Amino acid sequence: MVLAAAALPALAQPRPYPASFKAQRIQAAGGATLHVRVGGSGPAVVLLHGFGDTGDMWALMAAALARDHRVVVPDLRGMGLSSRPAGGYDKKTQAADIRAVLDKLGIDKAHVVGHDIGTMVAYAYAASYPDKTATLVVMDALVPGVPPWEQIVRLPLLWHFDFGGKDALRLVRGRERIYLDRFWNDFAGDPRKVDEGTRAHYARLYARPGAMRAAFVQFQSIRKDAQDNAELVRTRLTMPVLAIGGEKSFGANEAVVMRNAASDVTELVVPGTGHWLMEEAPDATVKAVQEFLASR
Repeated sequence: MVLAAAALPALAQPRPYPASFKAQRIQAAGGATLHVRVGGSGPAVVLLHGFGDTGDMWALMAAALARDHRVVVPDLRGMGLSSRPAGGYDKKTQAADIRAVLDKLGIDKAHVVGHDIGTMVAYAYAASYPDKTATLVVMDALVPGVPPWEQIVRLPLLWHFDFGGKDALRLVRGRERIYLDRFWNDFAGDPRKVDEGTRAHYARLYARPGAMRAAFVQFQSIRKDAQDNAELVRTRLTMPVLAIGGEKSFGANEAVVMRNAASDVTELVVPGTGHWLMEEAPDATVKAVQEFLASR
């Protein structure tokens, strides 16, 4: 798999990780094996990507944080270069994946940063392992089961939550780029910011055997996540939380959601951006996370 990743076009974006980061495969929960990049030294930070990306999205963030943190960047199960088990795509199980990775690396407590589906996993992790979560950063995504979930989930743009199955796979197979373009075009503040190199890079990864089936199941598991989180949210998070929204996407609603789940929430809206914060406003997003971690 590592060789296959190296075969991707040299000009593709996002940027490569610094040479100081080393990739390894780590056994996680229920037979999943995660592709994990690790670099830097200091307090631990784990960066969790979402759909339409892989851990590759965090290269600039990881390089910046590695100056004074030990940075851990997994590909979530079923995505990127991680294995694609048949099940386990509910976010509590994926939180257990992340805990297993950190245990294998000898890390007890970490700052946790998530975007998109990574935000859902990050919340499940913080709620399941509060004593092992130093801070939580959530970026431009709803959290299933946490109010105002019932209002947000009805947005027509979110039809893809229930899209999947054999016929959906037949429709998308060989057309992964078209399907992915829908997300990059509809959810970006400025679709031009998600450049051709980035699109080609991820389209190749999502065209790998089993990748799109796993991606569909990530979304189809959200109904289970909502049930799980309806229980988890009864205990409020007490660690500091930074809620970042793109102005043209979730915006201030990111903090609205988190204030229903946590007691110490800092709100940040990145001007002019849509959902793809690391692609549309990488410098502002990296700076926001750096400053938040430095203040805690």
